[in-house]
Amino acid sequence: MSSTTSGLHHVTAIAGDPERNAKFYVDTLGLRFVKRTVNHDDNKTYHFYFGDQEGTPGTNITFFPWTDHGRQGEFGAGQTQDTAYLIHPQSVEYWVDRLESKGVDVDRSERFGETVLQFDDPDGIGLELVASDSAATADAKPWEESPVPKDHQLRGFHSVTLAVAEYGPTESILTEVLGFELEAEADGRRRYVVGSGPASTVDLVQIDAGRGQMGVGTVHHVAFEATDVEEQEHWRDALSSHGQNVTEVIDRKYFHSIYSREPGGVLFEIATTDPGFTADEEVDELGSRLTLPEWLEDERTQIEAQLPEFDPTTVGAGEN
Repeated sequence: MSSTTSGLHHVTAIAGDPERNAKFYVDTLGLRFVKRTVNHDDNKTYHFYFGDQEGTPGTNITFFPWTDHGRQGEFGAGQTQDTAYLIHPQSVEYWVDRLESKGVDVDRSERFGETVLQFDDPDGIGLELVASDSAATADAKPWEESPVPKDHQLRGFHSVTLAVAEYGPTESILTEVLGFELEAEADGRRRYVVGSGPASTVDLVQIDAGRGQMGVGTVHHVAFEATDVEEQEHWRDALSSHGQNVTEVIDRKYFHSIYSREPGGVLFEIATTDPGFTADEEVDELGSRLTLPEWLEDERTQIEAQLPEFDPTTVGAGEN
């Protein structure tokens, strides 16, 4: 049994207006709207997934748009500060120009020898584009209908940056359970890696702030990848042995999940690679309709009536 995770599977955050959220991630960032479903734990709320052509693990950022109880979140310790995507080094100027043309403020910097473009989405979620040679080895599948040219499309995750009150507690889960290793440290940031490919990096920054409050504009959880349920059970045992409270395996239709809040406060999920988003839609149909798991299908009429207003035809209509 492997003693290291494969890396990041997805990141889930909380948005406000669903249409604004979808238009930004599709029309501005060029990601594909790969799945429109509901939050299985609150089926009055949408669950949107944005990723590459096929929704490959390691490319998907997902959202719960909180329109009916959309309290604003408060950033603090125990939260994800930034979610970073890979881009090719030759794409830096393209993305600076594109984001600025869309009215997005971009901060450009260098970090561990790589150019980083930092900006916020419309709800204040921190995002980064990291120019790295590892983009060439990413598994991300280009989306042929993206408003972003193929050579400049996002290549899946580079990393997440977690803000913590102190390094130690979170570091222990990353290194002693999930198999990450400390690779570098500079400017108040510690970098941990697992393997050598994309979606394999977690940065920790130590901040002097109280515990953050969940709400619109914050990340709900970070998910790491398990090959299958057998490997997932290994992680469940490992986390439990490390004193963590871990959920039972939960069927999320497109993957199976377990959850545990690491001692620094960040909610970690471990999600399986399969069955994937083609479990109920063909690749060329992904995101084209509201999908529901079998156990909610009998409630479709009621669920659709309670969901917030959203017109999918307005998404993907932007110019290149």
